[in-house]
Amino acid sequence: MNNTIWKNGIWGVIIGDALGEPVQFMDRAELAAQGPVTGMESGRVYKSIPAGTWTDDSSLTLALLDSINTQRTIDLTDIMERFCSWLYHGEYTPDGEAFDIGRTTEESIDRYAARPDVHSCGGTGERSNGNGSLMRIMPACLYSYEQQHSAGMSDEEAISVIHDVSALTHAHLRSKIACGLYYFIARALLDEEGGLMARVKKGVDDGFAFYRRDISNLTELARYGRIGDTDTFADLTADDISSTGYVVDSLEAAVWSLITTSTFTECELRAVSLAGDSDSIAAIAGGLAGLYYGYDSIPAGWIDVIRRKEYIHELIL
Repeated sequence: MNNTIWKNGIWGVIIGDALGEPVQFMDRAELAAQGPVTGMESGRVYKSIPAGTWTDDSSLTLALLDSINTQRTIDLTDIMERFCSWLYHGEYTPDGEAFDIGRTTEESIDRYAARPDVHSCGGTGERSNGNGSLMRIMPACLYSYEQQHSAGMSDEEAISVIHDVSALTHAHLRSKIACGLYYFIARALLDEEGGLMARVKKGVDDGFAFYRRDISNLTELARYGRIGDTDTFADLTADDISSTGYVVDSLEAAVWSLITTSTFTECELRAVSLAGDSDSIAAIAGGLAGLYYGYDSIPAGWIDVIRRKEYIHELIL
């Protein structure tokens, strides 16, 4: 395991989550009236929550990371057992209690607990396309990335892993494709040369080329068409970007925040400024920004206030 890329990606997710949590569910007008987020702060919506608190995005990411570290592979049953430990027993949380749980994620874990079958627990309906698998997919992306480099895993095998991990909670093809596109972008950020935009464009192009091989993907892939034209997409303004928990909106908002900024800090503050599902969007963007800019680009003051930061360091290293 290349600990550096894991540290970069996982910490990017957690920082984004904690940075966006205080203003999640606010609309942009309300956020503008109160003033922008400029760093880690205590809750504005949930006023009793201290600065540096992370939510379900990070908890599920850490549960997946812990499973991979322990099993040294993708073990879907072990992952779901850890998700159960999070939901029912407060593991992988700052305070010993699961917080900010998405409906599809909760229903999927409940289904698994009632009937432990990793192939039927995830939500498959049209309305099961929130960002709940995308926000936690980074460890599976890094696992697949390393397997492609060290063990000759094919693109088909890598994306099968990503889809299987998504499908534990979000089994609709739309959600799987979001996670797959995220993987291709992450891989390009790690592997390609050139600037940020060139790498993201390469990742998006690789992802679209992969999914276009199978005609059954085309309808759902078309929903991500704005990202597919990366240059035009980068010219959009914040008014053109939605920041809901819908997986298409969330991936768009995260990628837009990344490619319209030039530092980790700028990327994260831009993602949070979109309001709405700010913690998840900033977590998704933060994972990619962490891979590109690196852990050392994260403001030390942000890391210092993260709750249980030593526990997080231990899980990553």
